Parts: sequence; C-alpha cells; structure tokens
Amino acid sequence: MTGASAPRPEVLTAELLERVRALVDRGGRRILGITGAPGAGKSTLAHAVVDALGDKACLVGMDGFHLAEAELVRLDRRARKGAPDTFDALGYVALLRRLRAADERTVYAPVFDRSLEEPIACAVPVPREVPLVVTEGNYLLVADGDWAEVGPLLDESWYVEPPEDVRIARLIARHEAYGRSPEEARERSLGSDQRNSEVIAATRGRADVVVELR
Repeated sequence: MTGASAPRPEVLTAELLERVRALVDRGGRRILGITGAPGAGKSTLAHAVVDALGDKACLVGMDGFHLAEAELVRLDRRARKGAPDTFDALGYVALLRRLRAADERTVYAPVFDRSLEEPIACAVPVPREVPLVVTEGNYLLVADGDWAEVGPLLDESWYVEPPEDVRIARLIARHEAYGRSPEEARERSLGSDQRNSEVIAATRGRADVVVELR
C-alpha cells in the first residue's frame, strides 16, 4: 500500500480515474485487473491507480507467483521463464479468492524481485478494510487451463496497449537495466517474451477497457 499522491497524468486519465473510483463506490472488496504484454506499462498504470487512491487501494502482482529458479530447473522450464506454465496459477487464484472474501484481518501477498529473479513470500500486506485490490500481470484474461479461473474473480479488467515499437524498446531497456547485455536483451524480448506476448494479445477482446498508452 502506498500513501496518497497525485495521479500520473501520462497514464492515468481522468476517465480511468473516474472508473476506478466508481468501482470503489460500489462497496465491499473490489478487484481491478490490469493486463497486457511484457513492457506494455501494466505496472506503471497499476502504481498510478494505487498512488491516486492512497490508503483505499493495494497493489498485488501476479509475478509474485513465478516458480522459483530451482523449480524451473527441475521442471526443465528455465529457458521459458515467463511462459504461462512457469507460474503457480492456482496459487494466484487462491490468493484472489482470499482477497475477494476480505474476511481476514490481513492477507499477505508475494512479490517478484527482478534483481534476484525470485519471488518473495508474504511481502505485501492487504488489510481487510482496504476496498480495492489492483492486480496486474500477463495472463489475467487467459481462458485456458488454470488461468481461466482468474477472470471471473475480477470486478473489472483493463488491457494496456502501447504502440508495438514502444513496447519492445521499453522491454529491451528493462532487460538491460537488470544486467543483460544488449544482445541478450534483444534476443529475450524478440524471442520468448514475444511468444508470450502473442498469447496475451489473444486475450485483448475479453478486457472491459483497452488502455492505449503512448
């Protein structure tokens, strides 16, 4: 949870802010899901929403359910890290159900530490009285397998879509910032990340709102 601050106008428009406030005004615990391809700007928009609402919102990322490196190695999936089957999808579903119920004093959610490339458990406290949980991640609207259980747990879903060249450039820069060489960053962005992006793009039509970022 973060303290209140001014919304970021470059991503959080007045229309989007009005939608999210209307969601909170419906009462009870609400969950807003923000999805899109790697590098689309999901995290930026999610943080902007939480910043704007202050103590009325908490951010819970899907990435906290990445399988640990050792488990990816055991399953021979490390080269495909970030693909749908490299997450604990049912663990994420179970957490969303607990968050929807809002019947525990505090629910703790995990985060993914990019500097370590590992998930960290119990890092995000979500108090019972917080009316809005913002959750962001790649596969929120996938309709196949265990991921199909996520969509029905969301009160509203947003699909973030910047121009493709902007998204890829941002993704390459992010990989470089976390220690990959320019060649490795480009290979990852145009390889496994792009294959995952194609899976995510197929979910666009299931979103309540498409947010076209520039």
